[in-house]
Amino acid sequence: MIHNDVFAKLLGLLNTLPRARVGTHTVSLGAATAVALTIILRHLTAKQSKLITDYAKVAREVNDNGLVFDEWDFIIIGGGTAGCVLASRLSEDPNLRVLLIEAGGSSKDVAQSKMPAAFTKLFRTQWDYHLYTEPQPHAGNKKKYWPRAKLLGGCSAMNAMMAQYGAPSDFDEWAEIAGDQSWSWNNFSKHVIHSSYIRKFEKYIPDPRFPHVDPLLRGADGPVEIGYNAHTWQGGDSFVQASINVGIPFSPDFCTTKGTKGTNKIMTYIDTKSTRVTTESAYLTDEVLARPNLKVVTHARVCKVLFDTSSGIPRATGVEFASKSHTGKVGPKFRVRATKEVIVSGGAIHSPHILMLSGIGPAAQLLRHNIPVVLDSPSVGTNLMDHPTFNLRLREQTGTTFRHLTPYSVRSALLLMRDVMQYKVWGTGPIASNIGEVASFLRSDDQVVFPPAEYNHDIEDANSGPDAPDLEIIMCPGAVHSHNIPLNPYLQAFQLGVVLLRPTSKGSIFLKSASPWDDPLMDPCYLETKHDIDVLVRGVRAALKIANTAPMTSITDVHSTHSELDHHFSRLSDTELAEVVRDRVETLYHPVGTCSMGPSGVVDSDLRVKGTQGLRVCDASIFPKLVSGHPTGAIIAAAEKLADVIKAHYA
Repeated sequence: MIHNDVFAKLLGLLNTLPRARVGTHTVSLGAATAVALTIILRHLTAKQSKLITDYAKVAREVNDNGLVFDEWDFIIIGGGTAGCVLASRLSEDPNLRVLLIEAGGSSKDVAQSKMPAAFTKLFRTQWDYHLYTEPQPHAGNKKKYWPRAKLLGGCSAMNAMMAQYGAPSDFDEWAEIAGDQSWSWNNFSKHVIHSSYIRKFEKYIPDPRFPHVDPLLRGADGPVEIGYNAHTWQGGDSFVQASINVGIPFSPDFCTTKGTKGTNKIMTYIDTKSTRVTTESAYLTDEVLARPNLKVVTHARVCKVLFDTSSGIPRATGVEFASKSHTGKVGPKFRVRATKEVIVSGGAIHSPHILMLSGIGPAAQLLRHNIPVVLDSPSVGTNLMDHPTFNLRLREQTGTTFRHLTPYSVRSALLLMRDVMQYKVWGTGPIASNIGEVASFLRSDDQVVFPPAEYNHDIEDANSGPDAPDLEIIMCPGAVHSHNIPLNPYLQAFQLGVVLLRPTSKGSIFLKSASPWDDPLMDPCYLETKHDIDVLVRGVRAALKIANTAPMTSITDVHSTHSELDHHFSRLSDTELAEVVRDRVETLYHPVGTCSMGPSGVVDSDLRVKGTQGLRVCDASIFPKLVSGHPTGAIIAAAEKLADVIKAHYA
């Protein structure tokens, strides 16, 4: 059954598209594509799920004395990438009552999430938190936009679906920092399927186009389908071969010990129907949601964790939450009791925010906002790390970029309609693309790519091991000013995203106020260290070299002098290029580390908040260091691991 409100949302989206003039007539590009995109919604819209917005069904409204509660064994705060995994796995035990509380709604009926190429259409919408950093003094003194999904599945419902997990030595580094070998790569990737948390979640779909992948090294029975998406832009093969020609080896599979470094098409979280796979769609299936011991609350923001401090050691006993209407009116507060544990899974921004609102964090900061100190934990909110990226924009000469996916003329609207129908009928074409289809992973000290005669100064080695990369270059069949803001639509251009994988700059999350409705202050301290700017500049040099090496020369218009593009960068000095990088650096959407494991961290190796009882954190915030790649897989694996730890403890 298709619901009228869903149709209305789609039609509203379409009518926001620009209008084009043809002679004396104005043509609505939204209307031109409405028919095709309305048809596709019938294919994409999921069944109504059993999600709860009537909070009285699972909680008690706070009265004057605030003493009445409904009880659950486990309360999970945040239905993001990790939270959905934990809710599903813990509720496998029918004796455990699990409540999951999510600030957003389901992504199952959000077409912009389900269609792979449409993910940037989620940015700056009702499905996004609209977060911005503090001004960055080492990055043009600009506030940087940080997309964060307000949806079940979290950023697995909004990201570019790149299924690459980092280097094996990244996890060995975690194990060393945490003092627990269960976090090592060997544990995460054992051949015994249920001893490997990565292989446990994977369902790899072999593809005859990619015979180099050894399926025996991948999981086959997990809930998260991964593989190679149906569409590959013609420039992708040229990029891979050009990368090989400049000295970056071919990698048969980025996610095994056979090929962390190298170049290839990248696997994705896209299923055989060319639909995005999120942790909501993979773990919160209709069958899982039908379990009587699992309830999922949506559109509710947690105000704080509740504690019993009578024994001297704070024990998490419950959660207080509320909702806010579209007009900004805050509804009544509700409380629920956790008889066993509260698990915070709000992500690297919201998990430390929730802890601080609850009285766990740096005491001076809490007192500044008149929040009673439950536990002075100075590390909460510190150790913030992210993957800075710089987009190199170049002219494309074959005329096959994806610029028409944001229509700017009647012809481009017709091309979009064609692609929508192709996607609907066959699951192929540009809409089946994750946009970041191919990538190269390399080291900034690679003497083949960066000959010492040309690059005669050393760069600090911040990598986790000798085979771990510190640079990633992602090819995209289109170009933007930043995020979802396109370039001149009449300009055929592509971009190479240069990613700093192992930054040494670290920032913090701070409270703006004691209100849960005020987003925290985020300061990633982008490019604060010399290491970070040196590595990014070197990465831009490598990207230019690839773009100007055959067979990429059949894609790149090497003679272009267009003022909006970057072909002239090869003539800039390192100092000049560094200034451009500082001005244009953006996020790759991978903040981590703000509730990290480790001796001076917030949580122990079982993700228990130190100095408390009955409280854990599980999401990207527990990473002690960034992985050399994309964190979604590591987050899912960490949640799988914690679920096993908890179930074993309460068995």
